[in-house]
Amino acid sequence: MKICSLTVLVVLLSLSCDFARANQADNSTVAITAKNPGPTPFINQFTLVANDVSLIRSVQFTITPKVGSVTRPLSGTYSSDYLTGRGYLVTASNTIFLPVYGFYAGYANTVTLTYKFMDGSSKTATTTVTTPVYDDPCQYNTPTVLQARTKSTSLSYDFMLVRERCDTSSPTIIDSDSAVRWIGPAGISNITALLYDNAIYQAMGNSLLRIELDGTVTTLRNYADLNVTYFHHNIDRGKIGLILDADIPAYFESTNIEVDAAGNVLKVWNLADIVSAAMIAGGDDPSQFVFPSPKDWFHNNSVTYNRADDSLIISSRENFVICLDYETSKIKWILGDPTKEWYLFPSLRQYALSLPEGTNPPIGQHGVSIAYDQNLLLFDNAFASWAHTPKGSGRSYSSPRKYEIDATAKVATEIWNYPMDEKVFSALCGSAYEDAPSNYLIDYAYVYHYFTGEYKAQLLGLDAAGETVFYYEYPNVFSTCQQAYNSVPLHLESTKFPTVGPQALNISTRGLVSSSDDTLIGGFIVTGTESKQVALRLLGPSLVNSGVASPVANPVLTLFDAAGKLITTNDNWANDPAAAQLTAEGLAPKNSLEAATQQRLAPGTYTFVARSADSSSGVGLIEAYDLSPKPASRLANLSTRGFVGTGDDVLIGGFIVGDVANTNLVVRALGPSLTNFGVAGPLADPLLTIYDKDGSAIAANDNWQTDGHATDLQKKGLAPANAAESALILFLPAGTYSAVVTGTNAASGVGLVEFYDID
Repeated sequence: MKICSLTVLVVLLSLSCDFARANQADNSTVAITAKNPGPTPFINQFTLVANDVSLIRSVQFTITPKVGSVTRPLSGTYSSDYLTGRGYLVTASNTIFLPVYGFYAGYANTVTLTYKFMDGSSKTATTTVTTPVYDDPCQYNTPTVLQARTKSTSLSYDFMLVRERCDTSSPTIIDSDSAVRWIGPAGISNITALLYDNAIYQAMGNSLLRIELDGTVTTLRNYADLNVTYFHHNIDRGKIGLILDADIPAYFESTNIEVDAAGNVLKVWNLADIVSAAMIAGGDDPSQFVFPSPKDWFHNNSVTYNRADDSLIISSRENFVICLDYETSKIKWILGDPTKEWYLFPSLRQYALSLPEGTNPPIGQHGVSIAYDQNLLLFDNAFASWAHTPKGSGRSYSSPRKYEIDATAKVATEIWNYPMDEKVFSALCGSAYEDAPSNYLIDYAYVYHYFTGEYKAQLLGLDAAGETVFYYEYPNVFSTCQQAYNSVPLHLESTKFPTVGPQALNISTRGLVSSSDDTLIGGFIVTGTESKQVALRLLGPSLVNSGVASPVANPVLTLFDAAGKLITTNDNWANDPAAAQLTAEGLAPKNSLEAATQQRLAPGTYTFVARSADSSSGVGLIEAYDLSPKPASRLANLSTRGFVGTGDDVLIGGFIVGDVANTNLVVRALGPSLTNFGVAGPLADPLLTIYDKDGSAIAANDNWQTDGHATDLQKKGLAPANAAESALILFLPAGTYSAVVTGTNAASGVGLVEFYDID
């Protein structure tokens, strides 16, 4: 099988927007009747008047980059349901209040509005918004350019959230040209902020605020009832919601609280209690190490959740990086400098990961995160402890470092760093995040210039080739970490309201379709409490346009419920009652002989069978699309059984993960155990390989027991019945992926590929 056939699959998985325009766009009028300045120069509020707003499905705005910029246009799409829920779409008056954000200040911005209608048609309009000048107290618009943004478009991100408190407009969003595109409208000077659920979450004292990108500010909750006196340092993504770093009267900077998007408390970790309990259990006296306020014994500055093993990884600047079991709060491992005080206690030393020769321990680290390759990434400030004796080692330069953690062998191996020729020393704060494979944003928050006696902040972007794409320096207004304490890559080029994800939005399988028992048979589960709108397609003839030599000529799709009751069958998609909806969704097949249907399905299990309308056979692609992604209802599983051969006749599954954060999927390839279900001629030894959208293999498994997550597969009840079968647990960001099932040593037989959304 060739990699190019994977590219074909990726193309087939993508939603097409190439549908014919219908009458609703032609027969509708939408006019911009007002453009009013918002709470900051970067926000404007359009008023739109239509002849019938009930026909509008969504409105998208797109801001054209400045001439010469290679940044992607900033864009947002509002669904009509979202606008109605916010009170921004009023049917009675046929008006829409449309927030537009992300402008350049002091500039004539070109804005394109795209109106999409219920029948799938669309129309566009272009307007200009001239914004007022922004008095930039933090000087982001006028950096010292150590390297200007290159003309390369290979960098995976174009926008950055800069956590700062150099003015009462924090946080700030800039683009990779260092142009300010958004500032906080709440009048807050605080580094504690994060973009989550398409809004800025920001702490103010012991309260949590939600700030919409349109400038609306809501105080979600005050946490005085939890004895929180102040939120400090980061807000980070947790398992379910957000993790806040809290001070309580008893202990300074050693408590973490996970809250949901509404600010409701989900879980609390008190590191003083957790570490003390471990020290007592290990025979040590915690009062020699864990000190009450005001002593800064821990200095928690960042947290990350690791879906791979359901753990919480917490950075203690004073001591180490500590990993806790998410549910039990028990210590799993500790990664840190063994010359610091913590290592003197046997109760803590027993959790220490060993460091092979050539691996540097993190010192005074900040910004822990799980990298794209599932390894641990952090920014090593290289500055020794303040509150402990011995205070440990120090180094003369700072560096982002990535570690591969083997928790079983208790070894941490440094697999990547960026020393900048060991010339940059940023003693405090700082961060490094990986946005896509080897695409990094590095924040040197506290760089001292020896010749001038000044402190500076620096932002540097690296692409996958290791090339510096931009490098900017800013004055540290208060000579501390106020200017750019921590910076995170953002994707504002295609923001959707409401937020979608993370969950599998589309799952598909390509294989042999015939009129025999070896034909493709798919199954999927709708979970939750609400019905779900699902589109199903079976493609054949149009696959020739993507390089498939022998597609099935005339496919027929049949859908059954869990009891085997026929729900629908379709031969030619245009004959389906939902043909108009399929067209509106951009899912109408290219060939009239191909099959498709759209159904609203209650929670339950469903099976769909792909067959040839005649006695011929050929390659077909069956697809299931989640058209109503929401937490209360999920397309949680797709399994497809088919013949696995060689070349184009292998079984290829595909899935799209959207829209933000990571999702958890189990992918399985079964063969031998199918005999238990009466399948003759099963594939004896399936091999499973996962590819990304570029056709690069990112994971593979032959026998499931050899995978590093074999124990987790058993715990989840998803371990295959036969040792020769394959399975993987994947922790994937938004994107398009392919799963290819082949037979070891080019063997053939009937196989089953399955996808389980286990988030």
